[in-house]
Amino acid sequence: MEQKAGAQIGKRAFIQSLVILFVLMMVAGILTLVIPAGSYTRIEVDGRETIDPTSYQLIDRPDYPIWRWFIAPFEVLGSSSGLTVIVIIVVLFFAGGAFAVMDKTGTLRAFIGNIVRRFSGRKYTLLWMVSLAFMFLGATLGTFEEVVLLVPVMIALSYSLGWDALVGLGMSILATNMGFSAAISNPYTLGVAQQLAGLPLFSGAWFRIIIFLVIYLIFASFLSAYARKIDKDPKASLVHGEDNAEREKYKGVDASLIAEDPKQNRALAFFGYFLIFIFAVMLMGPFVPAISDYSLPIVGILFLIGGLGAGFLSGAGGKTVWQGLVEGWGGLAPSVPLILMAASIRFIIDSGGVTDTILHAAADPFQKLGAFPAAIVVYALALGIEFFIASGSAKAFLMMPIVLPLADLIGVTRQTAVLAYIFGDGFSNLAYPTNPVLLISLGLTVVSYPKWLRWTAKLWLWVILATVAFLGIAVAINFGPF
Repeated sequence: MEQKAGAQIGKRAFIQSLVILFVLMMVAGILTLVIPAGSYTRIEVDGRETIDPTSYQLIDRPDYPIWRWFIAPFEVLGSSSGLTVIVIIVVLFFAGGAFAVMDKTGTLRAFIGNIVRRFSGRKYTLLWMVSLAFMFLGATLGTFEEVVLLVPVMIALSYSLGWDALVGLGMSILATNMGFSAAISNPYTLGVAQQLAGLPLFSGAWFRIIIFLVIYLIFASFLSAYARKIDKDPKASLVHGEDNAEREKYKGVDASLIAEDPKQNRALAFFGYFLIFIFAVMLMGPFVPAISDYSLPIVGILFLIGGLGAGFLSGAGGKTVWQGLVEGWGGLAPSVPLILMAASIRFIIDSGGVTDTILHAAADPFQKLGAFPAAIVVYALALGIEFFIASGSAKAFLMMPIVLPLADLIGVTRQTAVLAYIFGDGFSNLAYPTNPVLLISLGLTVVSYPKWLRWTAKLWLWVILATVAFLGIAVAINFGPF
């Protein structure tokens, strides 16, 4: 059966997330019955709404019947956050559809082929550059699931260079995940979280660029050190002897990897122009008020037009382009109920009048912890929730409305809270066996999950140490704008 284009949410992952979110909705509803209703006074500071930490008081419980818990995912669309939810869903479909088209028409494969062709004969330069390219896609455009279909290509490249399947996985899906987590302008996690936080879209990029470069150096050093071990002694490969059949299978793929296609070059050039526009909007958004409020939808529209245009120019034919778009949207469709259910959890708690009571109860121990330990708690919370809910956007809707007011109360900037969230959401994606992207990627190779965990353990340790240090710096410099 032919693999569909774009990100495809598996049935098992969807049902698992659906059940977990439904349980959390019911828990939220029960909290409205057992927790006293209370309220803080909202005040405006520098043009944005925040909480007066000294103003908490008990209030009468609102009339919020149990049957409304079950229709909350629909009611949330008519709430004050409804427009934000709709905009984010539409943008996710625009961006996801664009990548699905480029995937279906072979343009993403051509992009990798161009890199391979430019660095032929310089294998370690190629290793670093391919890893950087995938990291950059993850960090800026939020590419992740789409890369699964390129995993066999990168494994073929790895074998052709004398390495193994782990290096191929490292250059592709692991590199993308590193970038996705060290987000510079990732619209799926950073964009959604900043939108929910009321922050200027993609603001604070200067600090995240530094984080990206440090994570890249850690990752590239880890990957090239392992590749050099194999060059010195092929038996040093963790899958030595297990991948003989795989090596044979990929022998004939190498030449086609780097075949140049003038039509695909035109498609890449076209999408490249739109990337320039996209980055211009991302850069101007925080500084140009007229653009700031519309940055996310503008970026989504540019993604879609660029992806469709590249698809038509690729020579694959209009039928393939539209098929890729439909498959991409079909793959993203299950994310809609997940996002609405995640958003409805906060809506239920708000409707029951207990949000501020929960914040009041949580604020005191958090304040005793201090700003830096509190940022680490947000990081740990995202790491924990990731085990159950893989969708970054759904997790943002679940976590950010609870985390952000706490951050306001304890003196952690919202930008730092968002940073802690994207760290926790991203780096655990390829560590947990509950993540479908990891399971699919490993399923394309001879690598078992225990061997994958053994191989990546040292990398995760260095990444955690680096990200904790960066959270400490973010707290120390009051990373903002707020």
